[in-house]
Amino acid sequence: MSVSETAVARYFEAWNAKGAENIAKAVAAAWTEDGSYTDPLAEVVGQEGVAAVIAGAQGQFPGYEFRQTGAVDAHHGIARFAWELVSLADGSAPVAGSDVIALADDGRIRTVHGFLDRVPAV
Repeated sequence: MSVSETAVARYFEAWNAKGAENIAKAVAAAWTEDGSYTDPLAEVVGQEGVAAVIAGAQGQFPGYEFRQTGAVDAHHGIARFAWELVSLADGSAPVAGSDVIALADDGRIRTVHGFLDRVPAV
């Protein structure tokens, strides 16, 4: 597995971790201490902020998990990949998007820029 693929795998481990302690541990493994996460709904810096965004998404979509769709496309410490938020009950995926990450020298995420491609009607 490449450095980028490993980073993306850790990213999904963080998004799918359960409980505050497990989320914090997974975020620490995936993001640098000053790592950031930005999408249309959130903009945070630091592991605590990233963990809070993940906990918030899990609270909004209980019984769902994030899954990678397709391959990781990467070069020069930058990677992009697509994902869906999938219901464990019925397999539906009301939310989908794509993210672009930049990696630190240690292979952890420095920045995430997320894009929402499909969101549920309000």
